[in-house]
Amino acid sequence: MINKIVASIAEALQDVRDGSTVLIAGFGTSGIPAELIDGLIEQGAKDLVVVNNNAGNADYGLAALLKAGRVRKIVCSFPRQVDSWVFDELYRSGKLELELVPQGNLAERIRAAGAGIGAFFCPTAYGTDLAKGKETREIDGKQYVLEYPIHGDVALVKAEAGDRWGNLVYRKAARNFGPVMASAAKMTVATVHEIKELGELDPEAIVTPGIFVNRIVKIPRVATQAAGFRKAA
Repeated sequence: MINKIVASIAEALQDVRDGSTVLIAGFGTSGIPAELIDGLIEQGAKDLVVVNNNAGNADYGLAALLKAGRVRKIVCSFPRQVDSWVFDELYRSGKLELELVPQGNLAERIRAAGAGIGAFFCPTAYGTDLAKGKETREIDGKQYVLEYPIHGDVALVKAEAGDRWGNLVYRKAARNFGPVMASAAKMTVATVHEIKELGELDPEAIVTPGIFVNRIVKIPRVATQAAGFRKAA
């Protein structure tokens, strides 16, 4: 019997290795799998390469992982914002590497990994510093830059509901990078607020099929304090 539900976050993350590339879903604070990030801090894996849309907010979530000294390199689109002081300090002191990737390219490079695409040409970043050292090609009179997929050892995803086969649905904007990251990683761990019986999830509404998910952990729906305002977790 297929049952991907595990009892705890600690169990779900127990075999994350040092040096892993970890894809962390979320767009700003929307859809960030905060409980899984906290679990990763407790688990102790270090020298990580983290892929996320930004580089953390304030002192919680991804920023807390950076502050704990567990991350060697971050791959993201928006590293700097009003509350990115943890990233700023680590980067300026040479303690953290940064690979800056335009947001559309980031999503497509992750999607390409899940789709089995070896590389693709994209016009974004041509003629800028972000294209230095990369192969370029003219196609139908337009210049393109060769980009490579971003594969993950682990993907951490926050979903709204799932079943024991690993099928997932998301809540509104919390969906963001979750589906492509789940398909691009060797192992995907997802938190959900609800566990549904098989057949309860409408097949037409399932966004991430269970074939891309290895472990599911149910977490409570609570209000959390973050960046001076309250938000629904």
